[in-house]
Amino acid sequence: MKTGLLLDRSFTDHDPGAHHPEAPGRIEAIIEELTRSGLSESCVALPQRAVTDDEVLLAHTDGYLKTVLREIDGSSGQLSTGDTNFGPHSLEVARHAAGGLLGAVDGVISGEIQNAFCAVRPPGHHATPDRGMGFCIFNNAAIAARYAQQKHGLERVVIMDWDVHHGNGTQDIFYEDGSVFYFSTHQSPWYPGTGAKDETGRGQGRNTTLNTPLPSGSGIAEIEAAFRGPFTKKMKEFKPDLVIISAGFDSRLGDPLGQLTLTDDDFVKLTGILSDMAGEFAEGRLVSVLEGGYNQSGLALAVRHHLQALQSA
Repeated sequence: MKTGLLLDRSFTDHDPGAHHPEAPGRIEAIIEELTRSGLSESCVALPQRAVTDDEVLLAHTDGYLKTVLREIDGSSGQLSTGDTNFGPHSLEVARHAAGGLLGAVDGVISGEIQNAFCAVRPPGHHATPDRGMGFCIFNNAAIAARYAQQKHGLERVVIMDWDVHHGNGTQDIFYEDGSVFYFSTHQSPWYPGTGAKDETGRGQGRNTTLNTPLPSGSGIAEIEAAFRGPFTKKMKEFKPDLVIISAGFDSRLGDPLGQLTLTDDDFVKLTGILSDMAGEFAEGRLVSVLEGGYNQSGLALAVRHHLQALQSA
């Protein structure tokens, strides 16, 4: 079985402005590294497609979608809902970021590929049902989880988020939904200030949110303990049909927007744990999507190691 890869230079067309950390150069660096290493040629190239309005509404409110369509109008600016800058082509790129992930879901569920990595931007995990923030427009991972359930009939999806920042948007979308489990390891206190241990879900979603807030300087010892301890125990009960990774590489040592200390080899280890989990419960079905990571050379190396681990799963 092959690993799918969504890697396209068009994702550089989202321009949040000069000196912005979520820069087009992030994708350029990944393309250069995966081309140099030959990894891009050894994966199955995933097609691009744009997410539809109805698919956006799987995770976002109609009011928020209308705000996005009204405000991202071919100019440059910032969403009124929060700290998300946009440029003339940002809406088109955001549609293809979310839509490309849906193509990856189709591929792993059909069995055409075993797993996939989507090198897309803008990131998504801070986008709540009714608010874009933290560089995010649409919540790519959340839309993908709902899509897997509604189009393909999967019952249970887990989203694992190892970004240095807590994915408040993903948590909010599924906080009262017991069919999608959200697990996050993140630096705390840190942006956006959410993700406390006692945030565990509500109503039908009670006990299907698991947060592991970590102090500055934490690394693989603390994160692996969370993976192999509480998270593994929860997954033996939850038994996901699909594993989605919100793969933020700003948890890597040396990132300018984070103070965790994961190394490239650590991402290999974490990818292996999640691949094994997908193999045990979900017929190996795993889709990973790029979130943060702002040291461009470090990001590219981390992505290469992550992709190699997916290939060897």
